[in-house]
Amino acid sequence: MKIESEYQQALDYLYSYIDFSLVRNLRYSPEKFDLAPMYQFIEALEEPQKDYPIIHVAGTKGKGSVSAMCANALQAAGYRVGLYTSPHLSDFNERIQVNRMPIPHTSLVALIEQNKPKIESIPKLTTFEISTALAFQYFHLQGVDVAVVEVGLGGRLDPTNVVLPVVSAITSISYDHIQILGHTLAEIAGEKGGIIKANVPVVLAPQKDEARLVIEEIATERSAPLCQVGVDYLFAPMTRSLDGQSMLVWPASDQNMVDAYIESGGLQEWEPTRLHIPLLGFHQVENAATAYAALQVARKSGLRLDEMAIRDGFHNVSWPARFEILQREPAIIVDSAHNRDSALKLRLAIDDYFPGKPVILVFGASEDKDIHGMLAELLPRVKQVVATKSEHPRAIDPDQLVEMAHQFGRPAQAFSQVEAALEEAIRLAEGKAVVLVTGSIFVAAASRDVWKERLQLMGSTT
Repeated sequence: MKIESEYQQALDYLYSYIDFSLVRNLRYSPEKFDLAPMYQFIEALEEPQKDYPIIHVAGTKGKGSVSAMCANALQAAGYRVGLYTSPHLSDFNERIQVNRMPIPHTSLVALIEQNKPKIESIPKLTTFEISTALAFQYFHLQGVDVAVVEVGLGGRLDPTNVVLPVVSAITSISYDHIQILGHTLAEIAGEKGGIIKANVPVVLAPQKDEARLVIEEIATERSAPLCQVGVDYLFAPMTRSLDGQSMLVWPASDQNMVDAYIESGGLQEWEPTRLHIPLLGFHQVENAATAYAALQVARKSGLRLDEMAIRDGFHNVSWPARFEILQREPAIIVDSAHNRDSALKLRLAIDDYFPGKPVILVFGASEDKDIHGMLAELLPRVKQVVATKSEHPRAIDPDQLVEMAHQFGRPAQAFSQVEAALEEAIRLAEGKAVVLVTGSIFVAAASRDVWKERLQLMGSTT
């Protein structure tokens, strides 16, 4: 129990610094987003991020999934792999992993304690800057061979952007954090494209033209070789079920052989690389193709990685709260969609996997998100809404969500606790409808925790 008390004190210390994720109505300003303190801190730590090659991943949606797939494939190839992502689902230590094992509480406490003098000597450090730098140091201390680092917010001024990667990857770009990153896709793409370094190759997921053109321009300006998924690497979905989905992926230079393979009805001895992923939804096929392309580019920089390792890594990847099916009969699904584009992809996934089935929606969101846009995408598919909220300080009041659902002509009720909301949704589903929990990663995480507790309780009474 002592270590858990020390761990909580360490987290309280971290959160005593500026945490922009908790700030309401944040506005972009140079004094708030300045990498100078971060550079000072990593210099004080003797720049641990230079000790291992890094794959750097930005984007609006899908960057966590791409990061997880890359890390899994590298681990399957025999590497010791660091993975840094955010936010976490249940425990802060999930953000810093080595070979997909979160940093032990004791190690995080020790890192914070030994670095307090350095932290307190640098003005204006933020929570995310501290945790990012400590992740780099932990990876160094753990002797990782390679690390995969997910951008926290934007890219250009994100604390992770102090790295010099072997490859940068940019996933799907859509509208999110518009008050910080910009009100157009071009502006947002400019911030995401800020991770592109001179002469460092960049892999770009399929994009709308407005975003793609900006990334192409930045890559040209910085002489960064650009590899585009959908142009330089192509992919096609194959089969899907609730257990996962398969796909083909190939370099554009193999297109003639792919054409022959298709014409033969798949009977040729040669076939494109076939991947299976347990992550569901067409958007995850796109993410897998992006991760695959990033790994192919990383191979050219010297990372030894064969196709078998990529297949094994992708096949065994886990990335919770992304169209995660907690229960099949009746179906209970949690998803961390929190902008309009991801809500649309979620609705399409529901149509793919549960065609025609009614949906009871458990929904909670942060007040600064495009809630109207998310509801506009989801509610045509929804029978009834159960509004709720997480404990996050930016969470919107459920009564306001009820009013918004009524504007779309959907019956709705409010519950202040996620547990009560989930129980009501299960009751309303009557074993026939799909229960879908979404709107915020924090609501998705809370629902997963409630579900785990429920299973443990059921197990203890049987």
